[in-house]
Amino acid sequence: MPTYQSPASREPGPGQRVPGQRVSGGGETTGAVPNAAGATGAEPDAAAGALRGGPGPLVGVGWLAERIGAPGLVVFDASVGAHRGAARRIPGARPFDLDGALSDHDAPAPHTMPGAAEFTEAVRALGVDDSDTVVVYDGAGIYSSARAWWMLRAMGFDRAAVLDGGLPAWTAAGLPVEAAGPEYGGPRGSFTARPRAGLLVDADTVARALADPAAAVLDARTRERFAGTAPEPRPGLRGGHMPGAVNLPFADLQGPEGLMRPAGELRTAFEALTGHRERLYFSCGSGVTACVLALGADLAGYRETAVYDGSWSEWGLPSPTRPVTTEPRTTGG
Repeated sequence: MPTYQSPASREPGPGQRVPGQRVSGGGETTGAVPNAAGATGAEPDAAAGALRGGPGPLVGVGWLAERIGAPGLVVFDASVGAHRGAARRIPGARPFDLDGALSDHDAPAPHTMPGAAEFTEAVRALGVDDSDTVVVYDGAGIYSSARAWWMLRAMGFDRAAVLDGGLPAWTAAGLPVEAAGPEYGGPRGSFTARPRAGLLVDADTVARALADPAAAVLDARTRERFAGTAPEPRPGLRGGHMPGAVNLPFADLQGPEGLMRPAGELRTAFEALTGHRERLYFSCGSGVTACVLALGADLAGYRETAVYDGSWSEWGLPSPTRPVTTEPRTTGG
């Protein structure tokens, strides 16, 4: 697993903010980031060229509804668990199967990132070209879709966005769905993975971050699991959290309707826990909802971010033993 590398040297993708640019408290950004109603906020001429320029990390249902079926636009359903293989889907959606081909099942932790060759093959089999634009959603709202977005980014693909509110927001807006059909059987794509070091990190890197006063490690699990008062859903894992980590449940970044909070509110939520630290690492149960924090941090203007791929499924194992505590800690100082 690659170690953390500052992303300051990464070239910004089309429609993305340049590294170091901050989002104002009013949520002002570059690119097509939606408001709560699902509009992109882009000027009409910019919106017309959004497929050419890339959508940014988050799009609303209005953005997608205006472009559904457009050449070069691929919609992925990245649902997991009870929502995986649901009977209904957004028209034309293809399965980005995190419980299937899009994870390394030979790894000890679930949802481990596949190698570059395996990832390339899986995404090509889904018909994705390097020039395509991808929008990812899931059936829970914003839960596992952010994991697919982060994986694509880690493999060098910047033309991907998460659908704000996911399938629940789509159906709440009265937009059409279709019966889920068989697995995708269309033409293969030309996608090629170009891995970026440092976006997915290992346990040793996280251990160093916990001891680094310039970094913060944020845990996206529920407060009860973080405190060790609720059992872990995976058998054999210890309860509690990493000493020095702070708790930011991923659902706290979403409003009551399941949409991501405005950029200014997101920035405030992160700063309340991390102060002015800019180097952030994210963990959760198996590396899935940690990516919701990564999405929120991106929208809030953070650029030095990484996801712990093994997350608690690895750290919480009884052997090899990593330090675990149940002492309360909710702020990073």
